[in-house]
Amino acid sequence: MTSVVIVGSGFTGFECARQLAKILRKHDESNGGSSVDITIISPVDYMLYTPLLPDVAGGLVDARFVTIPLANALRGVKAVRGRVDSVDFDGRTVTFTDPEQRSRSMSYDRLVLTPGSVTRLFDVPGLAEHARGLKSTAEALYLRDHVLEQLELANNDDDPAKAAARRTVVVVGASYSGTELAVQLRALADAAADSMGFDPQAVRFVLLDLAEQVMPEVGEKLGAAAMRVLRGRGIDVRLGISLKEVHADHVVLTDDSRIDTHTVAWVTGVTGAPLIENLGLPTEKGRLKVQTDLQVPGHPDVFAAGDAAAVPDLTQPGKITPPTAQHATRQGKVLARNVAASLGVGTPKQYKHRNMGLVVDLGPRYAVANPLNVRLSGFPAKVVTRAYHLYAIPRLVNRWAVSLAYLTDVFFARSVVSIGLSSADDAQFSASEGIPMPKVD
Repeated sequence: MTSVVIVGSGFTGFECARQLAKILRKHDESNGGSSVDITIISPVDYMLYTPLLPDVAGGLVDARFVTIPLANALRGVKAVRGRVDSVDFDGRTVTFTDPEQRSRSMSYDRLVLTPGSVTRLFDVPGLAEHARGLKSTAEALYLRDHVLEQLELANNDDDPAKAAARRTVVVVGASYSGTELAVQLRALADAAADSMGFDPQAVRFVLLDLAEQVMPEVGEKLGAAAMRVLRGRGIDVRLGISLKEVHADHVVLTDDSRIDTHTVAWVTGVTGAPLIENLGLPTEKGRLKVQTDLQVPGHPDVFAAGDAAAVPDLTQPGKITPPTAQHATRQGKVLARNVAASLGVGTPKQYKHRNMGLVVDLGPRYAVANPLNVRLSGFPAKVVTRAYHLYAIPRLVNRWAVSLAYLTDVFFARSVVSIGLSSADDAQFSASEGIPMPKVD
């Protein structure tokens, strides 16, 4: 029996597994019998629809609705919980650590490396200890609960300076994820102010980025429109500035100014998963080098794509595709076709991407989008943005749940409750890289 092992259950690995199972199932129905085993190894048992994590942090969407269970969605694919630590290319085996910290191995005939990415950190003192990211549901839930907890504490604090610090939120990264996070947390804070009886303007949001404009991905015109929305909602946008130091109760910026705060969100970009560094293979910008057919050079039985792979961009010679969900999903489909072709089913193809544009949700009643290079802002962009997410989520029940959450947000106030589902330890940057080490009493 031929075995295909897929590493990672992000957009690329999930889509590859789903499409490959369909291709081989159709082939088997025509020829009789099953000839290939497909296994996906991942630290979690779901695919995470990361574009909606800001909505989770803002209390708009439940965390369950942005997770696609592998058991429900991948027919004909065996899911194994574990974090892959190394690959023996000569022996065709992968070694992984399971949730009980046991080291196990699995052999393969075809290997698909799609371990995804982790938050890109810089050498900023105190960053790893006191800031949190937005790459997992644990991080999103922690940010939601932490912001609400700080607002509750501030509402009963007798020291005005301490109360002001608790009501200050610093978000680093004005790309679309960071910008969406800032506006969703702003909406959550407004709901909390209404429920707790304090002035919403007392909550201060500061959005930092070294870039010259917010969301350069959407272009200058839409970026300017987004800036107007941010400032209209009282968000202090500071460009050309980042963090110099992070402390428990304040941050120091690169211009040496100080902001007193207890909440710092770091949403500045990603880098390839740690596994990539351990493979001993050529990399580019921290990502594994691959050919245009997504094969790893020198290893015809190994494929890679997604955030962890430096996939050549045929539409822009000399460049590699950016780590976006749009690229990841489409690369997953090409991966499935090419892995099947390597097994004698169908023909391979090169990955060539057509940019379909971006959608950015800017909170209640507003968004910016450029679908098919058509610039939209305001309510039309809001409709397109939400319609796109409902289309892109790869499971009907999740689409239904998210659509109900959107509808609920139109007619009812957001729930202001800190449930405590995710602790500060659960939301550490290192925890989003795989299976966290067990706690020692």
